[in-house]
Amino acid sequence: MNAPVTKLPVTPYIVHSGRVKLAAYSRGNPDSTPVVLVHGYPDDSTTWDAVADRLAQQYFVVTYDVRGAGNSDRPHRVRDYSLDKLSDDLVAVLDHVVPGRPVHLVGHDWGSIQTWESVTAAHLQYRILSYTTLSGPCLDHVGFWMQGRLFSTNPAKLKKAVKQLASSWYITMFQFPVLAPTLWRVAGQRMHQQIASVEKVPFHPREHGVEDGIFGINLYRANFLKSLFKPRERYTGKPVQLIVLKKDNYVGEQLFEDITVWARNTWRRDVEAGHWTLLAEGERLAGWIADFVAQVDGGKEAAGLVRLK
Repeated sequence: MNAPVTKLPVTPYIVHSGRVKLAAYSRGNPDSTPVVLVHGYPDDSTTWDAVADRLAQQYFVVTYDVRGAGNSDRPHRVRDYSLDKLSDDLVAVLDHVVPGRPVHLVGHDWGSIQTWESVTAAHLQYRILSYTTLSGPCLDHVGFWMQGRLFSTNPAKLKKAVKQLASSWYITMFQFPVLAPTLWRVAGQRMHQQIASVEKVPFHPREHGVEDGIFGINLYRANFLKSLFKPRERYTGKPVQLIVLKKDNYVGEQLFEDITVWARNTWRRDVEAGHWTLLAEGERLAGWIADFVAQVDGGKEAAGLVRLK
């Protein structure tokens, strides 16, 4: 992955997922192994550009704007952002861009949270070859983790739960239907700039950045409380690469303590990097993804990975 990057042309698609139109994109040789990258909040698919350009030298790379973001439709109802609908969106993109082909899946932040729904769905196992997850645990797994710590008599476990709740203060704010959207309308562009400054990553103004922030709040409102209070048992046997960002200000590594209960085929990579490492170090991240894809496809075991038991 160290060869100079030739910027390849991007092919756009309009994908229909029920009544929602999704903007999808591909780059690279269509005959190569497909790698699908799913972005988080409050981002759009361009967040992956540096990673996608690098991976496209070797793979057929697919990205898309999730519902509520970028050039995709923005449903107004909160229930239209539920995990099952987000999983349907992923399937619609796969069926349109790489019909009938299994893919290597990568998710960051909310892109990871939502794709856990597909990775743990029995009827979609044949579509997924591997899964690389960054800064986005399965909400159901978090629900079981949180219940096991909040109601524990062990002070250390309780402390971890309280620490995570403090890091996730913004999730509580997002549950209020007026407050967070108003903040985005009043100071949305400055909020993007502030995030970039705090995280020490490049700031790229986006045409729909404020709308992405406003409508993406529905991801939290549609899913968090339900998953935390009534978590479902979600398992997968697919190869999982868990990239733990040690300087992540939002997602604590403690949330992945029980991952092998749910994902029994997991490798872990610890990295001294922040939440938006895909912007700050796209080339390195592309290398980690490519190494794991090669390992799963029959190559040598990737350096820097530890098999969890």
